[in-house]
Amino acid sequence: MDLSFTNDQLMVRNMAREFATKELEPKAAEIDEKGEFPHDSIKKMAELGMLSMTIPEKYGGAAFDFMSLAIAIEEISRACASTGVIVAVHNSLACWPIVNWGTDAQKEKYLPGIASGKSVATLAMTEKDARYEAQAVVLKATAGKDGYVLTGTKMFVPDAGSADWMLVVARTGDTVNPERGITVFIVDAKSSGISYAPLAGMARDKLFEVAFHRVKVPRENVVGEVGKGWEIARRTAERAAAMKCCDMVGVLQRVLEMTLDYAKERKQFEKPIGSFQVIQHYLAEIATDVDGARFSAYQAAWRLAEGKPCLREVAIAKTFAADAFERTITKSHQIFGAIGVTIDHDLHFYTTRGKAAMLSYGDSDFWREAVAQAMGL
Repeated sequence: MDLSFTNDQLMVRNMAREFATKELEPKAAEIDEKGEFPHDSIKKMAELGMLSMTIPEKYGGAAFDFMSLAIAIEEISRACASTGVIVAVHNSLACWPIVNWGTDAQKEKYLPGIASGKSVATLAMTEKDARYEAQAVVLKATAGKDGYVLTGTKMFVPDAGSADWMLVVARTGDTVNPERGITVFIVDAKSSGISYAPLAGMARDKLFEVAFHRVKVPRENVVGEVGKGWEIARRTAERAAAMKCCDMVGVLQRVLEMTLDYAKERKQFEKPIGSFQVIQHYLAEIATDVDGARFSAYQAAWRLAEGKPCLREVAIAKTFAADAFERTITKSHQIFGAIGVTIDHDLHFYTTRGKAAMLSYGDSDFWREAVAQAMGL
């Protein structure tokens, strides 16, 4: 495994860092407070190719590898975690299944819009149990003469209220094996019979409950093969979890920087509090956790970029990132003291972002179970 950055990856990091610092960081609090989709920033990122990093050049994409995307997500989330999530959704949840399993007609129809930023897409996978398991998919797709009819409800769908189309994971057949009989559809988000309800989350993520009331979907909108969509859904969720780890690393890095600066500036007994051993040890432990989360996330991203099996690595990265965040944010709040819990301080923003990220795409118990299974237990 080689985690040294290539010239292209260094270029991506520098571009993402410069854009995030100048464009996103000054208005990150405003984006979070309003909870609105940042169309202006998204358009600018599209012009830089950050919404099409894994889309082939043939369809207007930048054609970078998955590792480059991981690096960009970290830099963007460090400045504005709300926007980092959107970039991850576009590159990992929406377009990637079409790039790998879509027909030529589907690629030509949908990928250029994503690449240019003219269209917004998302993935509707989880339901009321919020589990990333085949048995949790119950939204029904009934075959008809001209296509399929979707009936049911999806939960926690990111950016659904702003989406132009969605990838919907539905059940087209009931079998003894829950992983069979699942199909992925491209659904026009403005189709008759779809209703949206925003969900209130602690991190103000733009999540929606999406109800499908006999929504008609043409047969040509099936992604991959009918009844064999679980592999698409599982691998997409796997990539999404890896991207969430990079998002969390960006947040952790920002918390480390904020806390370190405060420890150097805040004085007690006429000394910076960073001169006291307990604060030094806290910050050393935070730095250790941040780098541990970063390199476990990079390992998962590298294996994804190389096309290698990576379920174990993704599971370890997601579990470690969640645990590292818990330890990091606790120590950071202890260092900041009372000021860190006020609404006027940015630390609360990163606290809520991290808490939400810990649960996204499977909580720690879910991924610990995946690690155990990878060990043959």
